[in-house]
Amino acid sequence: MPHLSSAVSFPLPAAVTTPEQARELLTLPDARLFDGAERLRQAAFGKRISLCAIINARSGNCGMDCRFCSQSRHNRTPIAAFPLLEADVLQRRILELARWPVRHIGIVTSGGALQQEELDRVLDVLRQLPEAVRRRVCTSFGRLAPDALRTLAREGVRRFHHNLETSRNFYPRICTTQRWEQRYATAQHVRAAGLSVCTGGLFGLGESWEDRIELAFSLRELGVDSVPINFLHPHPQTPLGDRPPLTADEALRIIALFRHILPGTTLRICGGRPETLGDRQKEIFRAGADALMTGDYLTTHGCAVEQDCAMIAAAGLEVAQP
Repeated sequence: MPHLSSAVSFPLPAAVTTPEQARELLTLPDARLFDGAERLRQAAFGKRISLCAIINARSGNCGMDCRFCSQSRHNRTPIAAFPLLEADVLQRRILELARWPVRHIGIVTSGGALQQEELDRVLDVLRQLPEAVRRRVCTSFGRLAPDALRTLAREGVRRFHHNLETSRNFYPRICTTQRWEQRYATAQHVRAAGLSVCTGGLFGLGESWEDRIELAFSLRELGVDSVPINFLHPHPQTPLGDRPPLTADEALRIIALFRHILPGTTLRICGGRPETLGDRQKEIFRAGADALMTGDYLTTHGCAVEQDCAMIAAAGLEVAQP
């Protein structure tokens, strides 16, 4: 999308409400696009930046054929694969992260859906946590059935994560073992179960700006609470392993686009942040981000929590406390 200078038909920093306005928004030069995004972030979140961290609780051996994923058994990426963590290990990892200034501690498992026996094991761990810690735990267990989601809610879990990944139209080009509509339905079931919905996508897959706009409006339609924004970190021996990473300029414009379409929704910058943005990571706040994932990701390294807290302070912002 060219960076053309043109007047738009809506006053910035008003939210974008139609795909046509989103296309027009993308003709703005960076300075004006980011000015509007930053003001929308400030209006919704002030100076608060929320942190989260995750635990890779079951890794690899996934039957899904996602073309970007290092954990798919269809790919041959050299990663550590292991079954669901033992209860004592999982509990220890949760309590370690609870000492960090993170609002959300995510337990993430590979595969299409966590099985009932495994879900019961995780719930046993959660029941033994202090209430203040348990309220910070969120879960990412795949395509759980509505009954299982309601069980999580009854046990005190407050948030469930399940990405749409990309637009409905582009999704068949990155995965054939699950339909996009199934992902969308899972997000609907999460909301119906009374859980907060954390649903976002992955960028740099070869999708167009139209696909990005379509995804943003799908998330708006779902009424999600938190949107993880991930950038492709091309993994070796995956079908997308040779794709060039997004430029920092394009990644920042994606964040700003989503801020204008989702003005009051948390935009959390997650996987691929160090590789895609490098020494420009601090610019995510000007582009409209109000949250980030700190620490390591599922199969790649991230940024130390001390480093991220220092970056937030240097931007004149503050870490939102748990």
